[in-house]
Amino acid sequence: MPAPRTVLLTGAAGGIGTLMRGILPAYGYELRLLDATPIEGEPDAITADLADKEALREAVRGVDAVIHLAGISLEAPFEKILRANIEGTYNLYEAAREEGVERIVFASSNHTVGFTPRPADGAPLIPVSTPHRPDTFYGLSKAFGEDLAQLHWDLHGIETVSVRIGSCFMEPSSVRMLSIWMSPGDCARLFHAALTADGVGHTVVYGSSANTRLWWDLSSARAIGYEPKDDSEQYAEKLIAEHGELDPDNPGHANLGGEFCTDPPQWKH
Repeated sequence: MPAPRTVLLTGAAGGIGTLMRGILPAYGYELRLLDATPIEGEPDAITADLADKEALREAVRGVDAVIHLAGISLEAPFEKILRANIEGTYNLYEAAREEGVERIVFASSNHTVGFTPRPADGAPLIPVSTPHRPDTFYGLSKAFGEDLAQLHWDLHGIETVSVRIGSCFMEPSSVRMLSIWMSPGDCARLFHAALTADGVGHTVVYGSSANTRLWWDLSSARAIGYEPKDDSEQYAEKLIAEHGELDPDNPGHANLGGEFCTDPPQWKH
C-alpha cells in the first residue's frame, strides 16, 4: 500500500502527538493537526473538541488516513472518559465513514488488558488475543475503541490498526517501563507500518520497542512491517539501582497495567 500523503493527527498537542509532529514528516507525510487546545507555532492546526461532529467531518475531509491519539490518557471520572474517549472516538469514526477515509491508526493501550498477569521469567509472551481485562475506565474506553474499530471494519470496510501503546517517552522512568517502553523512533516506525501495510482489516498490535525485558508478543506488529530498533536495557542498571526490582506481590507490579491495577489507581503509565 503506497504511503498516504495527508494524515490527520488528532491529539497533536499531547505527548505522543508532539513527538510524532517532529518525526513523521520525514516519512513523507503531510500532517493535518487537530487538538482541543491551540498548538503553539502551528497556525494552521485545527482547534476542535471531539464532540464537535461538524469540525471532525471537516478535519477528515480529503485526508488519506487518520492517526487517532486524542482523548484522555489517564484515569478520570467515567463521565469525562465517556465524553472524550468513547463518544469522541465514535464521532471520529463516523466522520471518517461519512468522508470515505479508509485507514485509521487507533491509539489503544496496554490497559485494555491491564489485569493480565505479567509473564514470569521464561514464560511465553502475552499474545494480542488475550481477553480484554481493562484496569480502569480509561482501559475500558480503549477496549471499546478496539471493538468499535472491528465493527467499522466488518460493517463499513474501514481498516484500523489498534496499537496497544505501552509507554512512549524519550526514555523509561520506572522499572516497569523497561518492559513496555516504546522509543519515539520506534513509535514512528510502527505508525508508518500501520499506515502503509496492505490488507490489515482490523489488526491489534502491541506498541513497544524490542526490549530485552519485553512482556508481550510483537509478532502481529512485525507482520505488518514493524521493525523496532531500540531496547530499554541501556536504562536498566540505573533504574533498578534507584527503584529496585519489581515485586510480584505488589499489585502495582504483578499485572500488565502496573499501578493502574491498584485501588485507587495511581494513574501512571
